[in-house]
Parts: sequence; C-alpha cells; structure tokens
Amino acid sequence: MAKSPNAFRTISEAADEVGAQQHVLRFWETKFDFIAPLKRAGGRRFYRPEDITVLKAVRRLLHDEGLTIRGVQRLHKEQGMARLAAYGDPTTALEIDSDIEREELGAAASQTFASARLGAVLADLESAKARLEAVLQR
Repeated sequence: MAKSPNAFRTISEAADEVGAQQHVLRFWETKFDFIAPLKRAGGRRFYRPEDITVLKAVRRLLHDEGLTIRGVQRLHKEQGMARLAAYGDPTTALEIDSDIEREELGAAASQTFASARLGAVLADLESAKARLEAVLQR
C-alpha cells in the first residue's frame, strides 16, 4: 500500500525520492541547519513532505546547477527558506542571482553552469530545425 503524499518518510524513502544516498542526506544535515528531520527513539529520522522539497532543492542546486555548499547556505541566508524550497519544485524556473552565481560558483563551475544553459538552448534550436525540415520536405 502506497503512503499518502503527506505521510512522513524514512531516510531510505527520502533518499529514493530525492535521488541521493542516505549518507549524503545525513551529511547535508551537518552542513545545512535548515535540514532538520524529526528524530525518534534511537535517532531514527522521519522526513516531512516539506523536508523532501528542501532536500530536492539542495540536490538540484548542488548537483544540477553546480552551486557549492557555501553557495546554498548563502542563498538560504539571503533569500530565505521559501525561495530555497522553490528550487525543489521541478516546475519552478531556476534563476540564481548573478552575485551568488559569480561569487560562489567559481570560474570552472560557472562555465559548467553556462554550458548547461547553452546546451539546453542548442537542443531547443536543433528541435526547431528538425521540425522546420520536416515541414519543408512535405
């Protein structure tokens, strides 16, 4: 039987949902004070739905967007939890402040970030080209 969307998740379930390993979630707890699952007897962790959203945001910012741990900490400090949690929603467009991007990503990571954006634009253009060629061949 599947859990309700509002049900608490164990660390195993949270890790599966977020796409990170359990030890990574535990490590993030040490680096980000805003990640604080409920702990029961024996230290067993339970994650609320909003915790999962925050974990997804952290994963996206660190792994997909190339921010450093310090960059995510700064984003939280400067823009708050609501803004940070918005990155955990896949329907939210990601717009990282240029100051944070410039200072925290560093030159190599910034290039990777820019390359990923350019890659997405290139993919869109190639898709449009293919559609135009298909129309012209008719």
